[in-house]
Amino acid sequence: MKRNERPLEVRLVAVGSTNPVKVAAARRVIHYFWPEAEVVAVQVASGVSATPWGVEETVAGARQRALRARVQLDADLGVGLEGGLEDVPEAGGIFLSGWAAVATRDERVYLGSGGRAPLPPSLVEAVRRGEELGPAMDRLSGQENTKHTVGSVGILTRGFVQRESQFAVALAYALVPLLHPEWWP
Repeated sequence: MKRNERPLEVRLVAVGSTNPVKVAAARRVIHYFWPEAEVVAVQVASGVSATPWGVEETVAGARQRALRARVQLDADLGVGLEGGLEDVPEAGGIFLSGWAAVATRDERVYLGSGGRAPLPPSLVEAVRRGEELGPAMDRLSGQENTKHTVGSVGILTRGFVQRESQFAVALAYALVPLLHPEWWP
């Protein structure tokens, strides 16, 4: 299937966040596949901690955002984007990750994940003490409001990977079953 072949009619997409980085990532991906779709940000609760730990909690946050946003706006699709931390002992530490969820009208939820970046021990300790990752990164980097701009991943990669890009990739992956419905029962 080519990019301009639309397997699903999508007119309205609700993004479960007003964070400008998450909204921009959703707009970028949705408009790639459905240029005419309206993408609307809506504030919803993720139902998880400010900095989720582990795949289970991070995915739960993305899923809740997608489902709640879709219902709140009666949208064709709901999008939930959630960043979190994962302990990966096999890789030697704590990693920053991003997950996306896409909820459909029939309450199916599809998931995708972006890359993972190692997190410096000082940030891991700050989060373990209860500090949210964004403000901890602001303090460490001397920058302000990074979670609404380049994100921790942008600072860690010296701008090569932006937070928006990380979420855009995760969302594109989450859309795969909708882009190729013939391959999913």
